[in-house]
Amino acid sequence: MTSFIRHHIRICSRTGRVIGFQRLAGISRLLFPLIGVAAFVWIVFRVATKPSRISYPCVRTAMPFASSLIGYVLFFGMSMVAWLRARKTQALSATLFAVVFGVIGIVGPSAITSSSSPVQYSTAAVDSLNPFGNPIGIFPGRVVWIHRPDATNENCVPRSVGHEWYRPENNNQQVVDTMVSTAIRGITGAASDYAAWDTIFHFHNSRRGRGNVGYASGEKIFIKVNVVSSWDGNYNTADLSPRTGVTYYAVSETSPEVVLSVLRQLVNVVGVAQTDIYVGDPMRHIYRHSYELWHAEFPNAHYLDVSGYENLGRERVVRSQTARIRYSDRGTVLRTGGTTGSPVYDDTLYTVFEQATYMLNIPMLKGHKRAGVTMFAKDHFGSHARNSAAHLHGGLVAPNEENPPTRSGYGLYRVQVDLLGHELLGRKNLFYLMDALWATDYELDQPLKWMMAPFNNDWMSSVFASLDPIAIESVGYDFLRTEFTTARGAGTYVQMYGTDDYLHQAADTTRWAAGIRYDPENDGTVLGSLGVHEHWNDGVHKQYTRNLGIGNGIELVKMDRPTALEEGGQTVPRGFVLLQNYPNPFNPNTTISFFIPGSSFVNLRIFDLSGKEVATLIDDIKPAGHHEISWIPKDLASGVYYYRLKAGESEQTRKLILLR
Repeated sequence: MTSFIRHHIRICSRTGRVIGFQRLAGISRLLFPLIGVAAFVWIVFRVATKPSRISYPCVRTAMPFASSLIGYVLFFGMSMVAWLRARKTQALSATLFAVVFGVIGIVGPSAITSSSSPVQYSTAAVDSLNPFGNPIGIFPGRVVWIHRPDATNENCVPRSVGHEWYRPENNNQQVVDTMVSTAIRGITGAASDYAAWDTIFHFHNSRRGRGNVGYASGEKIFIKVNVVSSWDGNYNTADLSPRTGVTYYAVSETSPEVVLSVLRQLVNVVGVAQTDIYVGDPMRHIYRHSYELWHAEFPNAHYLDVSGYENLGRERVVRSQTARIRYSDRGTVLRTGGTTGSPVYDDTLYTVFEQATYMLNIPMLKGHKRAGVTMFAKDHFGSHARNSAAHLHGGLVAPNEENPPTRSGYGLYRVQVDLLGHELLGRKNLFYLMDALWATDYELDQPLKWMMAPFNNDWMSSVFASLDPIAIESVGYDFLRTEFTTARGAGTYVQMYGTDDYLHQAADTTRWAAGIRYDPENDGTVLGSLGVHEHWNDGVHKQYTRNLGIGNGIELVKMDRPTALEEGGQTVPRGFVLLQNYPNPFNPNTTISFFIPGSSFVNLRIFDLSGKEVATLIDDIKPAGHHEISWIPKDLASGVYYYRLKAGESEQTRKLILLR
């Protein structure tokens, strides 16, 4: 048989049809049979003693190798028969048949092995520009993308001790502030931050059945961040600083600077009292670098911790007394300890989800080993009150990081739909702001530079915003799947087939898994469409149907062109003044600050709720630049007041709260 193979390798080489078969044949003779025999013995040993093990992941993984062995034997036998018969034919026929069956005998086993052996990831065949679901938003289906390369330090080495990616020297806070401001204006079309927030609150409350109302004083807001790595061993217990030298101390998580921008907006623009704001990832701790950045400016906000650390300024989260989320698989898929164990029917949450009127979930864009992607939906794996999220893994594409994934494909129960549709989780989210400053390939990796345009071997340096949760996750998925391919040289978990199955089902009820009715409160009210899903035309143009004017799907609005003046270290949108005051609420005084791009006549006045003017602070020409003025109200009662600033053709109004 060896002489047969060598003989026909020489024939094929002369015709130029096959190159390098001798090396392949050698590998096939030794490697494939050994692996196949081992896999076959393993399956027989496991299944013979317990037939139900045929569905176990380890058995399913071994099956392709065992089938390769059988295929090898069959094709080897066929080639032997063909060769022996060929010797009895004429010389020309012998050569022809020998070549054909020789190739089959050698290539056949390797081809079967190649196609049947576990391929870690299989790129999903996406259907571009085919939207389904109901778009949501003031501009339905709109996703705003702000890309500012100067938001991050191009020369940052993510795990450089003392200079990690999350340090202030690697993040331009002023640019991030402008990005967040641009984002909220972009999804609303408002000309000022205050008007944008007011529009967002009215839109959200109307959809939740709370009436066409804005924010009311005293309503609580929970900022849900994504802190992946702060489990035991990764932080110093004395001060909650990340421990260097451990594997996961500098993974990509919600950027502290984005949260600080949101805090500034809520307190200084919307007028939310610091004591009505809660920040944290309930299942984790808040690292020292984040706490110090936020607390320095907003000391009266509540910073949450899973286990306490009150001596470090944290507050222990409180578990709910009753289960609040009831998973729609009703115990048929989810299991304690992953894919085995007793059924899981429900989960308790933390009381902050019940007490907060609004939530702002701010995830970091990245792939995920089990889910394919992690954004707003997956971030709620840290919202329940168990010690880990292992019981939810069964609802993902790869519950145990299998190779290949055991729940790939479409039309399977996906736990992310329950999380996005639950009244205390996804549906309480005020709007969707996604941090992509340091986006990466999967949840436990450090930030990676992106190769695709417009990043061009730089950090992603982006934020995304939308009022449609499905649209923004669809856009995030398109970015990830386009960047992290096998050619990229990074984790390709996002390529798992069926990664976007949860988006299909969250957008369109006709795509639900067989036998599943998504009703995460189990109150008889099933979910409807949670937004619109589609894929862009390609990774170069990044266009959706609304961009092209051919459908009612997603509109991706890129806002990275120069829209700001940067003078004197202050960044403001072109044509607007930056108006804010601190502290707010206040007693006895507050400082109002603003920036004007050019010399102009400025008028700053204070009004009470009836519209009566109670003070004029400025009525004069002011030069370009940053200005501040302190106001000490006299003979005024506690309550809500408004200050209005006019500078040139621009005008903005903000809320003040005086506490006596």
